[in-house]
Amino acid sequence: MESYLRWVEKIDKLADWSGRIVSYLVYPLVGGVAYEVISRYVFNAPTEWAFDVTYMLYGTIFMLGAAYTLQKKGHIRTDVFYGKWSPSKQGKIDALAYIILFFPGMIFYLWAGLDYAAQSWTTHEKAGNSPWMPIIYPFKTVIPLTALMLLIQGVSELLKSIYAWKKGEWK
Repeated sequence: MESYLRWVEKIDKLADWSGRIVSYLVYPLVGGVAYEVISRYVFNAPTEWAFDVTYMLYGTIFMLGAAYTLQKKGHIRTDVFYGKWSPSKQGKIDALAYIILFFPGMIFYLWAGLDYAAQSWTTHEKAGNSPWMPIIYPFKTVIPLTALMLLIQGVSELLKSIYAWKKGEWK
């Protein structure tokens, strides 16, 4: 049991590190929005690029922060029954849910995301609805990267669930 808890610790550190790194993208996001607001409403000179930059930054923060949020138990959970169960029963239900629902969904998400990003890289895709027409293939690469990070963090969560199931306490 103890050997896999070291893996849990390493994986959790990776999610924590990546979440902290991604959180710094908030600064250019706020800066871009502030610049656009000042340009538009103070100088009556809206930018061509602010909308694209802000949705790409926000999307990246949202997506790449998902593994960090999973590790911190920040995703939505319905606690009507779950909160009343013992840690052993919670761990059993969580472990089964990860195996039956989470991992197949994330594997599909990774597979589809890789195809989506690869196609974008192959065509050197640009945003067609913008006069600025920024490249978006790096942004689309965030999709399979998110799936991979969620899969890795899912392993940690599964191991924690199995521990709770077997030991009757959460680690």
